[in-house]
Amino acid sequence: MDLDMAQVRAFVRTAEELHFGRAAGTLDVSQQALSKRIARLESLLGTRLFERGGNGVRLTAAGRRFLAPARQALAAADTAVAAAVGNDRPLRVDVWGHLYAPMRTLAQVAGEAGELVSGHGRDLPSVTEGLLRGDIDAAIGRVHPPLRAGLTHRLVRLEPVDAVLSTDHPLAAEPSLRPDRLRDSVLWAPGPLDRLDFLHRFADRFGIHDRAASVNLGLAHFLGEVAADPRRFSLLPADVPLPEVPGLRSVPLVDPTPLYAWSLLWRTGSGHPGLQGLTAACAAEARRSRWLEYDPARDWLPEPPGPASLTA
Repeated sequence: MDLDMAQVRAFVRTAEELHFGRAAGTLDVSQQALSKRIARLESLLGTRLFERGGNGVRLTAAGRRFLAPARQALAAADTAVAAAVGNDRPLRVDVWGHLYAPMRTLAQVAGEAGELVSGHGRDLPSVTEGLLRGDIDAAIGRVHPPLRAGLTHRLVRLEPVDAVLSTDHPLAAEPSLRPDRLRDSVLWAPGPLDRLDFLHRFADRFGIHDRAASVNLGLAHFLGEVAADPRRFSLLPADVPLPEVPGLRSVPLVDPTPLYAWSLLWRTGSGHPGLQGLTAACAAEARRSRWLEYDPARDWLPEPPGPASLTA
């Protein structure tokens, strides 16, 4: 049985969008053409891949089984094409986790990684969709489970975070703080905590029960809200340059020191030659700048890394 890759791509995009119109738009084809491709694929396979009804589109059991190997087949086909005709376009790299300034990490390796084009991802789910669709080649941010099938990631940096709080906060004069000393404070977040996994896990681990969310209107606005209330605090990487916000103090966290994990994420089987250059540049910078130092007796991570992931 020979599969038509256009039909397989139509299936994968529709499985990701669960909407024929949106899937057709991402492929720049009409909805009718997309439906015909999927119908031909279902006819070839002798089984239905989608249930179509008043409640929308959903995968059948056969469709769910077919999705992961279909993505692998597309990745292999893309790699084969790139090997045959060459691929000299820049590597398209996106980021997420903007509160923690992911562009700083990318900027430190960009000079050695070859030609890059940066994107503007919002969060892990949106970047994941972009990778699986082939809109971008790689991304940098904090990866946390569950991770979608068809993606691979590599830890590239572990960064200590500080507590950022008002100078009127009762603990503002301390030279350093244990995280659990913040349990009577209010964790201020730049959005719903269910979309900010690191802050959510930190609060659960160290008994921070009072949590409140703001609207993300930029770092300066967010930190101004922290400074305005003597009970609030948030977390930022220790070396993120703070905007000039009056009444704000950054205090190191110790015993343990929370670490924010940056990972490089890409689609399994990606054949872009620039990906190897980017991973090599990240590894070289990790060795120079000691980005992957981790001591479980001293540090805290929501998901402690295995020994293999700490090898730069």
